[in-house]
Amino acid sequence: MFDSPDFDTSSYAEFDTAAYVRHTYNSWDGAGWRSLLVQSFDHASQAEQLPMPAVCDLHLVLCVAGNADVRLHAGGRPVERRWVPGHLELMVPGRATSFDYRSTSRLRTVQVHVPSAAVREAAGALGGREPDFEGLAAAVGTGDPVVEQLLRALPCSGGAGDLYAESAAAFLATHVLTLGGHARLPGPEHAAVRAAIAIMRDRLAGPLTLAVIAAEVHLSVYHFVRVFREATGETPHRHLTRLRIEQARRLLTTTPLSLEQIAPRCGFASPGALSSAFLRQMGVRPSAYRKN
Repeated sequence: MFDSPDFDTSSYAEFDTAAYVRHTYNSWDGAGWRSLLVQSFDHASQAEQLPMPAVCDLHLVLCVAGNADVRLHAGGRPVERRWVPGHLELMVPGRATSFDYRSTSRLRTVQVHVPSAAVREAAGALGGREPDFEGLAAAVGTGDPVVEQLLRALPCSGGAGDLYAESAAAFLATHVLTLGGHARLPGPEHAAVRAAIAIMRDRLAGPLTLAVIAAEVHLSVYHFVRVFREATGETPHRHLTRLRIEQARRLLTTTPLSLEQIAPRCGFASPGALSSAFLRQMGVRPSAYRKN
């Protein structure tokens, strides 16, 4: 299956996914594409140490169905995630990762590999700076409607030729590389903002405070707020609220959960608090958003 010279495929040579996943679509076979690899998977209900080999491609994973508690192992402390429809992951190139997960409903993903040549070309066009893939992974993980909608659409674009795939690869690479606005910060401050965003994303349901986040990234509250705003263009509180509203939006559109059930999963003390914050950001109440 992996036979294109444009992709780093050596790590997949002995990787047997049959025990964990079932392919439902492969753009190399289904569309004859060689400039972009798009795959759809149905996953087993649970897995331990499911390997994700290290590749140099830009590897994007989108959850399109199901709910799963996921633990990622990529060196260092394992990171816990809650995968729901719309959740995005960018796998850091060159870093092997393994997953433990347990799903409560059938888990399905769309996974896209953008070849490293397309990433290098996009990086050159954007100024030639070396991409900060860890920062980009944090930015993608906060959610991006453009990436989400494109990944959902690609498996349905099999009638298009390889020119379409090449254009999609160039667009994806360029768009993703522009998401890491906080990459402007050098050294420890850069790492602190990246770590703070990861903390917010991983603990949306928890009682996070500025003091807690600042302490965990080893900055004073004042310094943390300053560098975070400089890096992202918004305060930590606004960024966290935006992440929580985005999670609420996903749950409203993809699950039958009530507002009373959604509020605590998104870190709001009550349905009323969620409704007020949702109205301020989205311009409508959650009930109207779900209905429409």
